[in-house]
Amino acid sequence: MSNQSIKTPCVGLCSTVYGDLVCRGCKRFHHEVIHWNGYNDDEKRAVWLRLEQLLVQVMVAKLEIFDKHKLRLQLEQRKIRFVPQQSEYCWAYQLIARGARVINQLEAYGMALLPEFRDWELPQLRDAIDREFFLLSEAHYERYIAPGFLRDAFPAG
Repeated sequence: MSNQSIKTPCVGLCSTVYGDLVCRGCKRFHHEVIHWNGYNDDEKRAVWLRLEQLLVQVMVAKLEIFDKHKLRLQLEQRKIRFVPQQSEYCWAYQLIARGARVINQLEAYGMALLPEFRDWELPQLRDAIDREFFLLSEAHYERYIAPGFLRDAFPAG
């Protein structure tokens, strides 16, 4: 499998060009955005996996998917781009991100909001999910990546 077969997570809203260490659009780290085209398949998959795990963590706290097949069918019928190999909670995010203003009954898509979010408007929920996903990515960067960069920048000597 060539590097071309693994698509970029980029959503066209890159904030790393403005100095952010974590992109507010795709949630990748700045160095991942910069070096993406040089990554091999395993490195790209590792980035995708981390993003998926963080997004799923946010999504399962907000909603339940009771019919994965209905959700997939709705995404396909509405021509909403999603990654079939990812968790259905990532699919749900794509649906909410693209259709928050037009979806009236989430149940028709095979999912339901958890009780504490049932009175939220979908655009408000979409923004909260995106913000939490960003904050988790940023926390992951600060916890696991930044200390290594600091160590490399200031070697013990």
